[in-house]
Amino acid sequence: MARRIASHLMLIDGHLEPNMILTLDDSGRILAIEREENIDRCAGVEFYSGVIIPGMINAHCHLELSYLRGAIEEQTGFAGFAREIGRCRTLYSDEERRRKALNADARMWEEGVQAVADIANDRLVMDIKAKSKIEYSTLFEFFGLQRTSLDEHLQMVQEPRSSITPHSIYSVQDEPMRRICSIGDTPLSLHFLESDDESLLYQGRGSLAEWYERMGWECDFLHYGTPSQRIAESIPSSRRVMLIHACKATAEDVEILDKHFAGTLTWVLCPESNRYISRLKPPVDMLRKMGARIAIGTDSLASARHLSMIDNMRQLGDIALDELAVWATENGAKALGRDTDLGHFAVGKSPGVVLIEGVDLHNHKLTEESFSRRLL
Repeated sequence: MARRIASHLMLIDGHLEPNMILTLDDSGRILAIEREENIDRCAGVEFYSGVIIPGMINAHCHLELSYLRGAIEEQTGFAGFAREIGRCRTLYSDEERRRKALNADARMWEEGVQAVADIANDRLVMDIKAKSKIEYSTLFEFFGLQRTSLDEHLQMVQEPRSSITPHSIYSVQDEPMRRICSIGDTPLSLHFLESDDESLLYQGRGSLAEWYERMGWECDFLHYGTPSQRIAESIPSSRRVMLIHACKATAEDVEILDKHFAGTLTWVLCPESNRYISRLKPPVDMLRKMGARIAIGTDSLASARHLSMIDNMRQLGDIALDELAVWATENGAKALGRDTDLGHFAVGKSPGVVLIEGVDLHNHKLTEESFSRRLL
């Protein structure tokens, strides 16, 4: 039996519109999108108080790290967090890791996440993702300055809906970076300019440079001069790329990279993770001013209190909900190359239906009480 669903506002073509009704079949496929000025007079309409949006796209997550919730102290800083991740990985059983991932997956679905760009280092939770109602794209990240062979990762990407991505511009040597970026046409996801140390490394300064020197590790990519220039010279302009965090990105970085990629680049912001690790904030105003495409991620429970898309949206500042909602839906779908069927309402599509409650309906803003839950 078809369902007819309405709310105070609905995200239609990037705008919050009143007086809209979605009609859906039993599978969640949209049969009709209608405007009706007198919804209260329409028979059989389920009316919800709040804002209805499509299922959200979590554009950056590490589901497999869900077992580390609360294991690492806040404000360790970038280098301290990296060291703690390495230390903590061996302290938990596979059973505990899987149980925590299963719980996190269920919570994301209930809160309205439809698809996830998920970073992985092993296959441990792949079966959980395969059975999930959420659509996962798994990106096995390659990192290690002493690693050059891709053999292990080429084995892992035999898993469904999976691919290889470089971890970052500071943790992968030149030849494997170029090889990875030349394989296939799936999206790439790189941790990018999360701290000043990434740029300083290219000048032979900062904590990363000092750490590598102590370990006796040499970087063969510093001749690019800057992180942005390395990306522009290493990744084909046609490749979809997600740059994660970008807390220390400058207008010059945005200009160089947006010009190079010409529409295939998405800046993925994870403010809760930045707050947790360093108290740094992503340059939201600058990215908006420059017309950059922004999407939203949650990062992992190793560096966040929760995997709430709504809370990450709220932490991005005093921004109208229609703009934030586009970042959390349509822009994430574009980053994954799934915008033909996910991230927006269209007849014949099944993007999921999510209700945001506790919204300032007059000003179209999230509040401290705002939360999301899945309707379909």
